[in-house]
Amino acid sequence: MAKVELKKPVIDEISEVVKDAQGVVLVDYRGLTVEQDTDLRRQLREAGITYKVYKNTMMNFAFKGTDLEALAPHLEGPSAIAVSKDDATAPARVVVKFAKDAPKLELKAGVVEGVYYDAKGITEIAKIPGREELLSRLLGSLQSPIANLARVLDQIAKNGNDAAPAAEAAPVKEEAAEEPAAAEEAAAPAEEAKEEQ
Repeated sequence: MAKVELKKPVIDEISEVVKDAQGVVLVDYRGLTVEQDTDLRRQLREAGITYKVYKNTMMNFAFKGTDLEALAPHLEGPSAIAVSKDDATAPARVVVKFAKDAPKLELKAGVVEGVYYDAKGITEIAKIPGREELLSRLLGSLQSPIANLARVLDQIAKNGNDAAPAAEAAPVKEEAAEEPAAAEEAAAPAEEAKEEQ
């Protein structure tokens, strides 16, 4: 009875950590040096990700009845979970990037927005840009046409001021061109009259 009472707070803690989680990645941290583990924790913390090491049996109890229950077969050997409640792909991105420099860190599986992914799936999920990057790309793509329109309108406004004097000068040139033509027409009957005489 005493053991169950000791386990319940840990199970409750795990349940609280994974409650409303958008993304969870399960890893085997065996073989990481203390320095590497500290660096991994720092990177995860900076990304707003909770990283905890728990006993597999405790995680198994906490995951029961949730989307994370699909991770139960992977709860063997040393296990740690990286959890994000804001950015669904952040744990996968940070862990996969870190694993490139620390091959001892083994991805086991994960759950992103309620969907289970194996290690390969999590590696693919890691390629998806983060929420902030996606928003900045969207904003950039929305701003680009507006900025181009503003540039075009600005050029039209600048060239429009230059074009107005040119438009006013053009009729003067046309009138000047008409005057020699009128003079030629007037000269033609006079020449015809001379020829008749």
